[in-house]
Amino acid sequence: MSVSGEDSGGRETSGSGAEVEGPGSADGSEARAGSPVRRAVPADVPALVRLRALMLGEMGLDIGGEDAAWRHGAVSWFEERLRDPSRFAVFVADDPDLGVVSCAAGICEDRAPSPTNVGGGHGHVFNISTDVRSRRLGYARACLVALLDWFRDETEVGVISLNATQDGMSLYRSLRFEAPGYPPLQLRMDRRGEVRDLPVSRLR
Repeated sequence: MSVSGEDSGGRETSGSGAEVEGPGSADGSEARAGSPVRRAVPADVPALVRLRALMLGEMGLDIGGEDAAWRHGAVSWFEERLRDPSRFAVFVADDPDLGVVSCAAGICEDRAPSPTNVGGGHGHVFNISTDVRSRRLGYARACLVALLDWFRDETEVGVISLNATQDGMSLYRSLRFEAPGYPPLQLRMDRRGEVRDLPVSRLR
């Protein structure tokens, strides 16, 4: 499975720990010999969209064909965000034969300061996905570690979050992610008609 997907509300959900036990270096900066993790550049956008499609398809979403509207939107989205390297980063792992085989993305968000995050800077991790031919080699862990290093060394964020599925829990726990005290809730906006009351069961 992919290591990241989306929950029912459209928010990124990070999942499978398939890459957790790969033979990477001790600090996770290299997935395997000859395949260093690097920061993504604009030329990587098609690969980022390809890995995103893989991730979403494995989460059960209908991703459509190569000309699906969301893919074009994703290309523009990644291209635009990559032009703001102080607030957005993607780290990728390359395979000599397959090209980009894994990625992890992160974005900085501005939130109101609090006693536990005085600066208000918040990081969100998403779009962690690995090619099916390159799993269990440590790629996802290496990309995620590089991303967390970027958050720590090059941004001012005080908190980093991700939305995890059970599959990826061991990876995230090993990197010291913890469950928040107050779980997030979501409401999917329906703009096709008037706002309507939803059954309690739909809001859980």
